[in-house]
Amino acid sequence: MKLSDVRCAGAPILTAALVAGAAVLAAMIGSAAQAQTKEPIRIGVISEAQAVAGSSIPLGAQIAADEINASGGVDGRKVEIISYDDHSSSAEAVRAFQRAVNEDHVHAVIASYVSEVVLALEPWAGRLKTVMVTPGAASDVITQNIAKDYEHNKYTFDGYLTSTSIAQLVCDAAKDLLVDDLKMRTAVIMSEDAAWTTPLDARYETCLPEAGLKVLDHIRFSPDTTDFTPIFNKIESVKPDVIITGISHVGTQPTVQWKSQQVPIPMLGVSSQASNSTFWKDTNGATEGVLYNAVSGPDVAVTPKTLSFVAEFQKRFGNLPSYCGYTAYDVVYYLIDAIRRAGSTDGDRLVDALEKTDWVGTIGRVQFMGKDTPNPHSLKVGKGTIAGLMLQWQNGKQVNLWPREVANGKLRFPPFIKVGSAD
Repeated sequence: MKLSDVRCAGAPILTAALVAGAAVLAAMIGSAAQAQTKEPIRIGVISEAQAVAGSSIPLGAQIAADEINASGGVDGRKVEIISYDDHSSSAEAVRAFQRAVNEDHVHAVIASYVSEVVLALEPWAGRLKTVMVTPGAASDVITQNIAKDYEHNKYTFDGYLTSTSIAQLVCDAAKDLLVDDLKMRTAVIMSEDAAWTTPLDARYETCLPEAGLKVLDHIRFSPDTTDFTPIFNKIESVKPDVIITGISHVGTQPTVQWKSQQVPIPMLGVSSQASNSTFWKDTNGATEGVLYNAVSGPDVAVTPKTLSFVAEFQKRFGNLPSYCGYTAYDVVYYLIDAIRRAGSTDGDRLVDALEKTDWVGTIGRVQFMGKDTPNPHSLKVGKGTIAGLMLQWQNGKQVNLWPREVANGKLRFPPFIKVGSAD
């Protein structure tokens, strides 16, 4: 299914939902004085605080909590964010989750952009009957586990897109930007070997040919790779028109070497670290021309809430959020909305309320797939809900190129990229 027309078609729906959301938010808010006298609603945030992408998670969550508290809290209660750095370690994340629930008595957890970490936490969410929402992990297995054992795994929700959905969005963008506009015909898939890329690559293998790109090779590299020279040499030897990427944990090194080696082939796909505005500095500008998928981006009014969040994030922290900064911000809001609707922080009642979520945030209209679907508690993607963008780094800025109705720039490549009709 092609999703590039989602925003125009979905605008009336989003507007109506925003009006409803404003009414809901007004109902949520009590007086500031009351908020100081009742037990706070505690949300644990477990993240990769030192990672380029993960660093935005606790920051986005804190902005949401501060906004809610500034408006008086929720039914007389403040929202308190308690943050934990898992250092990209599943073992440390599990210890943080146990501490958050058993010692710090959090009512819900926002956890990680790393699929391996979320998969390690999923059983613990069930054992401790505590709702966990990931703002960035994408592996389809996370929500497939819910389908296999709903009663035990129902406490986990995926606040980002599944890998399969992301791959389809990449293919849709590639068709419009590369196949139709630039007459490209061939591709090589280059992905890190990780849980989230297994379903991503499987979908790439089928949707790229459907988009008009023949797959010439498929390279999966270890996340521990430090020298990408032989990988790029191999790719250059088969002469594809484009490299389709699946990169999250090692985005800096392949990007730097792509530039230093002057690989004459554009990169388009997923590069999670590229979604953070610090990536330009982190790569010393080597990211110029890289195209990456995201659900929100600077200067892209996905919804009326997007740009105000970006402005506040930049005002506070001096940079722009990564993709999971947007989603972490949204998660706090719809968690609080679910708690209000449930009238409780009890895990089972909160699960039931979250399943009924209908909330317009910074990335679109948030609704979850039902318990009888192959991927329960994954975000709905498509008309009137959530779609993707395809952004490109140009002169130190993140410019959106797709879908065209929300584009704020034109495709451009650095001089070492050899593309016939690109300027």
